[in-house]
Order: sequence, then C-alpha cells, then structure tokens
Amino acid sequence: MGVEGGDGVGATAHVLVLPYPVQGHINPMLQFSKRLESKGTRITFLIPTSKSRPIQVYSSGSIRIVPIPDGNEGLVAGKDIDVKAYLQRFRDSVMSSLADFLDSQGYSEMPAQAVVYDAFMPWVLDVAEPRGLSGAPFFTQSCVVCGVYYHVHEGVIRIPLEQGESTVVVEPPAMSILGPGDLPSFVSDIEMYPDITRLVVEQFSNLKRARWALFNTFVELEEEVAKWMSRDMPLLTIGPTIPSMYLDKRLKDDTDYGLSLFKPELEASTEWLDSNEEGSVVYISFGSLAALGEEQMEEIANGLKRIKSNFLSDRNISKFISELTTEARSG
Repeated sequence: MGVEGGDGVGATAHVLVLPYPVQGHINPMLQFSKRLESKGTRITFLIPTSKSRPIQVYSSGSIRIVPIPDGNEGLVAGKDIDVKAYLQRFRDSVMSSLADFLDSQGYSEMPAQAVVYDAFMPWVLDVAEPRGLSGAPFFTQSCVVCGVYYHVHEGVIRIPLEQGESTVVVEPPAMSILGPGDLPSFVSDIEMYPDITRLVVEQFSNLKRARWALFNTFVELEEEVAKWMSRDMPLLTIGPTIPSMYLDKRLKDDTDYGLSLFKPELEASTEWLDSNEEGSVVYISFGSLAALGEEQMEEIANGLKRIKSNFLSDRNISKFISELTTEARSG
C-alpha cells in the first residue's frame, strides 16, 4: 500500500494519529488532524487496515496516510466473528506495527513527539511512552456517554444493574436524572455485547498516565459534565470535528472528511437530498451499532433547535499545539 500526503516542511512539531478503524472513529480524528496541520504541525495518520479492505483517500490534504496491518487479513465480511479473538489479533498486530514504526524514527529528521490515539486503544500508550512520546487518547463520543463508562470503570456503577434501580449515578447532578433505560446498551444490557462493554470501559485503564485527554465535544453542549470530568483527567474539548465548510470555514476547500473504508454512494445521497421538499436537511450519524426509537429521535431534534454553538475548540487545539511545541523544544 502506498503513502499519501506531504512532508510537513516547516512544521514545528510532529504528531502521530492512530484511529480505531471504524468510519465513525476515523472521521473526527482526521478532521482534528487537519486542524493541527493548519497550525503548522506535521501529521502522520496511521490507519490499521488490510489488503482485503483497502482505504480510499480522496481529500486528506497534505496529511501523510500510512496503512499498517490490522491483524485480520482474510477475515470474511458477513461471517460470524469471534469478537474476543478479533480484538486480540488487532491489538497484537497494531502494537507490533506501531513499535516498528516508532523504532524506525531514528532515521527521521523530525521524529514524532506525541501520539493521538483512539481511546478504544489505551495500550498504545504502553508502546509510545517507553519511546519518549507523550500520549493523548481521543474520545470520539460525548462527555456524558464517556462519563457513564468512567463511572463503571471506577466502580460507581456496578454492572449488571440491579433490578428496580431508578437513579444510577449522583455526580455530576446533570447525570443524576439518568435511569437504566437512558444508559448505553453496553452498560444496561452487558450480556448483549460483553466484549464491547469491556472495550469501552477499559478506555480509562491508564488515562492518568496520558498527557492530554481529547474529547470530540464542546463545553457549551455539556458544560457541567465536562467540568466534572476535568477534575480527574487533563481534559480538552476539541469538537465538533466536522469539515470546516459546515462550521467556521477557516480551512479552505475542507468540504469532506477525505478518507473512507467504503465506496461512497454519492448519487443515491444526492437524489435523496434533491427529493427533500423542505429545502433543508440535518443529517446526524449515530454509528452502526445504534438503534434509536421515535421518542429518542424527537428529543434529539428538540435539543438541536436549542443549541447555538460558538466554535471554541480552536482555542483548545492551539493550547494542545503550544504545549506540544514547548515539550519538543525542551526535549
């Protein structure tokens, strides 16, 4: 597989970005990478993949895209998968590939100073830390969802939940209204996806060793929860990570995410949009494992009407780069 992107000439720092190879996790981390690059940071985007599932790069700018083996070559889509075995193969392969990549940096004129990695892969820090890199887990989900998983990790929420519980958590007060039915199914019904439950809870297993904790949200959306979580972790809100064209238009020609695991069905999407009689569409993706009911959809729609966001994440991105550059100079 080839390598795409530029060489980051004139960059003040070099950051590795390692997403979990699911489209909904790749997209926000790639957008965050574009923001970092626009401020003079060299980016190497390591993407776990296989020959049977090649990535499609079509507008990533000068970001360097480097495929690494995901350990699951030959896996047949649609067949029953042993999730536990799949996750173990993935972990072993990515850890090995990352170690090889970092060890080869001795020949680079500008080795990476930090690695931003999907929080689903906390073991990345075990590879990066001994090699002198700072670590920053990237949480693609909101603070309130991560807050639930954090409560489970800390033992505040004990799973499986007891029958008849009404209030599950007390802190912060904004989350005290959540009942069992409001929690992610990975917590409310752990027998459904036990291996995935373990995956989302273990995001916090070594968080206290990380230099930063990046969350794809903005403070105004969930201010109380974000402030509460920042007491226990070096939290920076850096979202919403969507193409600049639909947000603040600071990045020229940034109209799409730019990397896909699938072949986009552009014609079908365009036809659907053209058929909309209202003249405007709000599209929200909840991920491939989500199944929302009518009441939940109505609640989200009402919430969207009330949200007025000022894009403040750029301030935290600048803070991240400033601290990173300072570390690079002192090192």
